[in-house]
Amino acid sequence: RESQVELREHIDSLATELCRINEDQKVALDLDPYVKKLRNARRRVVLVNNILQNAQERLRRLNHSVAKETVRRKAMLEAAGGYPQGLPGK
Repeated sequence: RESQVELREHIDSLATELCRINEDQKVALDLDPYVKKLRNARRRVVLVNNILQNAQERLRRLNHSVAKETVRRKAMLEAAGGYPQGLPGK
């Protein structure tokens, strides 16, 4: 996620620099297509970052649910008189 944010910041910086160069040029260079490509790349980076954040949040919730269920089952086994034979108690 951090690398996605860093990449997005670099893209923003480069797009800003291209716009500044374009404004400062005596000879008109058409840098707009390159700025547009950078903005499209930035948009894609933001989309991927959002997907990764959503996946990470789902994994965090799933991990929490698994841990909760593990504690619940362990408590049930202990209340029932210990672990079934063949399974070591932890």
